[in-house]
Amino acid sequence: MAREEFSTRTGFSANDLDRQSERRDDEAYIAALKADREARTFVVSGDNILLERDSDGHRSLFTFGETRLMGPARETVFLGHDGVGGIFATLLADAQQDLGPSREQLSQIYRNEEQPGAQAMTDLRSIVMQGLVSERIAGRLAEAKSLLYWHSRHRFCANCGAPTEVAASGWRRECTSCGAQHFPRTDPVVIMLAVEGERCLLGRQPRFPVGMYSALAGFVEAGETLEDAVRREIREEAGIATGRVTYLASQPWPFPCSLMIGCLALARTTELTIDRTELEDARWFSRAEALALVERTHGELFCPPKMAIAHQLIAAWARGEVA
Repeated sequence: MAREEFSTRTGFSANDLDRQSERRDDEAYIAALKADREARTFVVSGDNILLERDSDGHRSLFTFGETRLMGPARETVFLGHDGVGGIFATLLADAQQDLGPSREQLSQIYRNEEQPGAQAMTDLRSIVMQGLVSERIAGRLAEAKSLLYWHSRHRFCANCGAPTEVAASGWRRECTSCGAQHFPRTDPVVIMLAVEGERCLLGRQPRFPVGMYSALAGFVEAGETLEDAVRREIREEAGIATGRVTYLASQPWPFPCSLMIGCLALARTTELTIDRTELEDARWFSRAEALALVERTHGELFCPPKMAIAHQLIAAWARGEVA
């Protein structure tokens, strides 16, 4: 039996849609999919996603007829085929972004089990943290949110400034003036544990919840390998020199459109010099302490939730699954 990929343990990794990338330029095929009675679409407004409570939990896919009643669509993109019908994502026009209940009202909706049909807009992170949709749907929503975020911020050509139009079923934008083509962006981010013997290095940013420690992370820069990015970020943030870097797992991270690339790095030094503009604190944790962070038995200290690749990196090392 093939070894399980660590990436499958992370949130947003269970997207099983057939993306049918070879059919994206086939306008007749995509139009037929949209017109089919089995077609469904996610509905996104700004950073929020529409959910509707039903007898099975929370519904996140709607017919195009239902979607038209919610307001004008700014963009509709094709995500893939689920074996039954085409799955799309629709971004409502800006005028719709302020609609929906407040967080307080949303909380009341979710606590009231007697409100089937209640609709609410909420952010993807909250949806996943509260387990409002399945892991498979969460993965599809990550694709939808990242792609629509890119569209909402690339309406004009970076080459000449003219308006751009959607092409390839939402997987390309084309300039109406100079003809330049623009493609969806994914930002690579390395996230890593520096390890030294039976210890790993974790840090916390000022914006973290009190008591939470996590793996260090940073964006990959132009002309840089993943390994060099890992070594640079650890050195810059914590003053630790590292050597061999090992890839472990990746995670789509739609906040807004990153790919988290998880690694281990062997530490060559151990004395910390913390960059206080990036980190509030950093420290070495023993394997037993790291396991306690994962299991939330370390007093007031803890690590990110299971959905995050940081949790899976820490857990895999703490349990001895990776060296």
